[in-house]
Amino acid sequence: MRRRERKSRKLRGWRTHSWGRVGQHRSRGQRGGGGRVGLLKHKKSLLLKLTNGELYPLIGKHGFYRPSREVKAINVGDLSALADSLIRKGLIKEEGGRYVIDLTQLGYGKLLGGGRLTRPIVVKVRAASAKAIRVVKETGGEVLITQ
Repeated sequence: MRRRERKSRKLRGWRTHSWGRVGQHRSRGQRGGGGRVGLLKHKKSLLLKLTNGELYPLIGKHGFYRPSREVKAINVGDLSALADSLIRKGLIKEEGGRYVIDLTQLGYGKLLGGGRLTRPIVVKVRAASAKAIRVVKETGGEVLITQ
């Protein structure tokens, strides 16, 4: 004879069947914390296995990282393209047929040698690549390195 309900009525309508939160009795179980959690507690045997018996190689500070400094750079070709808009804004002066551009005042720290120049310019900057200096000098300009 067919039955409408199962013989066993235990835990019918219980969402988690006494396993606590939904998902606690699913998939891979509880792995004991993420990352290095518990290396000196419940994961100590794993630490000893991975480090060939040395207990404290993964704990503490090791080495030193020098804080990096971002230097904003601009290519010679980009500078040539920017020159017209900078002239209109009054940020570039003209002396003796050459434009004088102070890159430190514009927020740039280094001049790079990509691109071409169309007019002679005098550039004041903290640092410049060898190619940038060569490209500027070939067009009749100069690079002044400031501190």
